[in-house]
Amino acid sequence: MSVINKKINSVLLSFLMMSLLNLSIQQSGKAADKLEGKSRLEKLELFNKVLTLIEQQYYRDVDTAKLIEGAINGMMGTLDPHSAYLDKEVFQKMQDETSGEFGGLGIEVTQKDGVLLIVTPIEDSPAEKAGILAGDRIVEINHEPVVGLGLEKSMDKFRGKKKSKITLGIIREGHEGIKNIEIVRDTVYLKPVKFELLKDQVAYIRLSQFQKKSGEYILEALKKMKSEAPKNQLNAIILDLRSNPGGLLDEAVEVASLFIDDGIVVSTEGRDPKNKEFRYVKKGGYKDLTTPMAVLINGSSASASEIVAGALQDNKRALVMGTQSFGKGSVQSVVKLQEEMGVKLTIAQYMTSAGRKIQALGIKPDVEIDEVEAEWVGQNKKEPNFLREKDLKNHLTATLETEEEKKLREELEFKERLQRAEKYNLIKEKKRKSKDAKNLVNEEESKKIAPIDDYMVKQAINYLANLNRLKK
Repeated sequence: MSVINKKINSVLLSFLMMSLLNLSIQQSGKAADKLEGKSRLEKLELFNKVLTLIEQQYYRDVDTAKLIEGAINGMMGTLDPHSAYLDKEVFQKMQDETSGEFGGLGIEVTQKDGVLLIVTPIEDSPAEKAGILAGDRIVEINHEPVVGLGLEKSMDKFRGKKKSKITLGIIREGHEGIKNIEIVRDTVYLKPVKFELLKDQVAYIRLSQFQKKSGEYILEALKKMKSEAPKNQLNAIILDLRSNPGGLLDEAVEVASLFIDDGIVVSTEGRDPKNKEFRYVKKGGYKDLTTPMAVLINGSSASASEIVAGALQDNKRALVMGTQSFGKGSVQSVVKLQEEMGVKLTIAQYMTSAGRKIQALGIKPDVEIDEVEAEWVGQNKKEPNFLREKDLKNHLTATLETEEEKKLREELEFKERLQRAEKYNLIKEKKRKSKDAKNLVNEEESKKIAPIDDYMVKQAINYLANLNRLKK
């Protein structure tokens, strides 16, 4: 066959393939159009025909239950990411978590050298009550070695029925051999609130999740810090909601109600926009309505965090600072289909006090501040090296001074210059040794940054201090 004939055949084949493809697309489009006009019964009949065809003609035996489950998952996949079919395993796990029948130990662990290292036992947890200490290494669970078991499987062994017992074999510094400690599993309550009084009069409150009693814990923290502050007065409140994924709506209302006098906290809009439900500020009880306040958010602040930030922003009660939030403003409901399965379905969306939609938009901060590592800021801070009037030889002082005062001032100025030079050299040395230093610092501890050293917290303190000055 000639080269020309080969080319002609190739072109004809390509043309034929394109024609078939176009025909297939047209038929698919026509089928979709025909399906669009059919009743639900006719559409279900089509589904049944496909199912029967697979069962009868597929070259291997099929599990009909799996086919139907796959079809349901596919159907749920056409909805939003938060709607899902809950199979037997997932549904059971969800029920276990909400029923309160299962308990835990209350320890934070990490894996190191094939064993489990206890970072810290949670306060008032079964582990703490049994005598578990930070730094203990778990080598056995119920007298079976954990080496090679893996962190996830080990964690699964910690969970069990409430009041059931588990024995941990630990190695502790200063103790010979394996020390066996029996722990009775129980419900572990994690306190979601951490707080600290900064610069004597700035109340810093970190809320990690909106769980039961979150509002109560924040109230306790506020009262305690206020009692410790000079003259029982707070100059500022910083509510840190960064990386807070949300939680209970009731607790979001409780937290917002601590700082807002009255009005709407959040509303929900369902399928019919006319049917709205409103959640109002709780009247009475302790409220702080005047202390300058900042709310910190970031891209991982979601759901209840966005509700609280939005409510305080709409009511002009707090300055929202940080980066735009996640934008999870949808409401889900779990519907039980049978004893062992269910569906999680999005049924509405949240709106802020002023009616702003949160879904896929998030909360935009009043003051945008990118998250920066405090250590990086410290290491890369440019040390000013300006020549000032007081550095000039024989400069005039603001007041007449004696020879003794002049000598003292010169000594102080010399020390100041020396300290600036030492600080500059120290920063350079830190940069050079930063990689080595990181290896020497405990990995878990290095992740924790003191609030006073947190870049965004520092910015919030500065902003609120300036607001106070402007008001005066």
